[in-house]
Amino acid sequence: MKKTITYLIAILFISAGCAELAQIIDSIDGDRPLTQTEVANGLKEALKIGTKNAAGELSRVNGYYGDKLVRISLPPEASVITDNLNRIPGGEKLVEDVVLRINRSAENAAKEVTPIFVDAVTRMTIQDAFSILRGEENAATIYLKNNTYNELFNLYQPRIDNSLNQPLVAGVSTNESWQNLTGRWNRVAESRAGQIAGFNAVDTELDEYLTNQALDGLFLKLAEEEANIRTNPEARVTDLLERVFGSREAQQ
Repeated sequence: MKKTITYLIAILFISAGCAELAQIIDSIDGDRPLTQTEVANGLKEALKIGTKNAAGELSRVNGYYGDKLVRISLPPEASVITDNLNRIPGGEKLVEDVVLRINRSAENAAKEVTPIFVDAVTRMTIQDAFSILRGEENAATIYLKNNTYNELFNLYQPRIDNSLNQPLVAGVSTNESWQNLTGRWNRVAESRAGQIAGFNAVDTELDEYLTNQALDGLFLKLAEEEANIRTNPEARVTDLLERVFGSREAQQ
């Protein structure tokens, strides 16, 4: 009987507003499973666990570099640089060293993302929690992306930019090579002949491009963690997670 009542409450979470839900819960004798506060706390607990797991995975050695799904690569416009370097002895290794340094910088930054996520989770309201619970399978990831992206960008960008400023060949860094490449190309593209030929200027900021790539990888991993907690009972490592997400399954 008690289990039946629990399932009934879980179903009513979908159909009732917050005020109506409080009245329904208050009308039931005995224990009151899944109060609004419990749901909010369950979501917060899930997000803290998920963000910690995602950050831990990416911050280890080869967390970015060794994972093809999130490995950070130079933009397509950099092919002129990389192709030319590949023609000289040891050039291929030089290019790979640049990519390795960039990914190592992202792995280092990932060590510091957890407090940023925890702060966003702490600010979450009960309304936010219910919207996430009722939302798409990546609703929590979207919430965190909307509330942390700028701060995370400011964390990652200086580290990646520093890696781009390391000397590469003859004391010239990746950033300097990129600026020379795009500067020369843009002068051609913006000339009358270039316009007639249909050339487009390259306005990609290298550090910004790579930082956004790094954050795309971070949120990809976070979305995987969220999906795991939502769909895999074994990933619900606390009683509260099992109660909240188990009840959500009863709604379906």
